[in-house]
Amino acid sequence: MKRIRLLIADDHVMFAQGLESLLRDEFELLGTAGNGEELVEATLQMNPDVILVDISMPVLNGFDAVRRIRESGNETKIIFLTMHDDATLLSEAFRCGASGYILKQAAGEELANAIREVAHGNNYVSPLITALPGEPLTAHSQKTTITPRQREVLELISRGLTMKEIASQLNISTRTAESHKYEMMQTLGVETTAELIKYSLRLGLIS
Repeated sequence: MKRIRLLIADDHVMFAQGLESLLRDEFELLGTAGNGEELVEATLQMNPDVILVDISMPVLNGFDAVRRIRESGNETKIIFLTMHDDATLLSEAFRCGASGYILKQAAGEELANAIREVAHGNNYVSPLITALPGEPLTAHSQKTTITPRQREVLELISRGLTMKEIASQLNISTRTAESHKYEMMQTLGVETTAELIKYSLRLGLIS
């Protein structure tokens, strides 16, 4: 069975070396990038299956590096591995093209599982990230409470589109788009757009 090809981007050498030691038995490690520009260059040269990238890096931060990778047309799966338990940063990570968001204190098995999940086309958000307001919904209940149209609106929100842009793309009024967003926030028990995106990712409502 072909091993998942992995590239690590982190400017903390000892942490990166620790990751390599932890993951080398299961994954094919292609190397380590110490800053954002090195990450972009290495990705375009080696085309890994999955990248583990920190948000805070010199020269070019993780977000900007990932945007450049996506602008190049490269579709490598990307997981942000960070110390920041922050809904706004999580939202930004998925907007710029990530498939996963994991806290650095996550256990080794969780990290390996996240890499496997993302490599197979799924999203992954660390369960260590602070829970959001409202009662968690089960996979069964969320399917009955989110309509197909709301799911479309939610997917576009997660891509960073404004309500006006969403309305235009779906051929509905801006007021209708805003109504769908409000109803989803009420259903999921969240108060901000960032929380809406974060919770929706954790529930698997959006890809």
